[in-house]
Amino acid sequence: MLDHLLVQFIGSLRAAMDNVLLQRQAVEERFQVDVFLGDVSWETSYSLPGEEQPPRVAADVSIDWPTWSQTAYRSWSLGEPPGELPEALVEVALHVERLAEAPDLGNVLEALPAESPPIGAEPLTRTAVTLEQVREEHGDVGEYWAVEASYEGAVRFEEAQMEDPAAVDPATGALARWIASVLVRLADMPLHFLPPEPDGEVA
Repeated sequence: MLDHLLVQFIGSLRAAMDNVLLQRQAVEERFQVDVFLGDVSWETSYSLPGEEQPPRVAADVSIDWPTWSQTAYRSWSLGEPPGELPEALVEVALHVERLAEAPDLGNVLEALPAESPPIGAEPLTRTAVTLEQVREEHGDVGEYWAVEASYEGAVRFEEAQMEDPAAVDPATGALARWIASVLVRLADMPLHFLPPEPDGEVA
């Protein structure tokens, strides 16, 4: 059975993303359970409002609820003190897509902070930045560039949040505001993008 704390965390994050006016890419949302290990994961993607499809800048967000967190939360719910408080592992991948030319990576890095503000007790930390050159064998585009920056961290749940799951709202609100601010910063950079694709075509 999926404990309500994770469901509340996901629902709170979705509401926070809506509150900062980010646009959910519905086809990208996935909820998965590893039937062998028991880990649960949720993945979604958001872009700025009014972006073309596919969006120029977007954020992929994934939340992993490991088996040991489920066990710790269940122990607590049964009145047994857990050895460790449960936590959710959070990863955010920020994308800049369909660039018409290779960007100045130094300028892009200036727009990408080394870490987020605290999400709960600790920030997410930038772990990698990738510059990719893509060459299409078919179609009219030919080649384009993309940048991806990955951030990782953990949200450790306190007993107050386990007793009242709505208490996770400050953490999800901080995460949503930070994602929105970085996406705006990336979109405002003087980068050269390919024109939008005709409706129905996918890169």
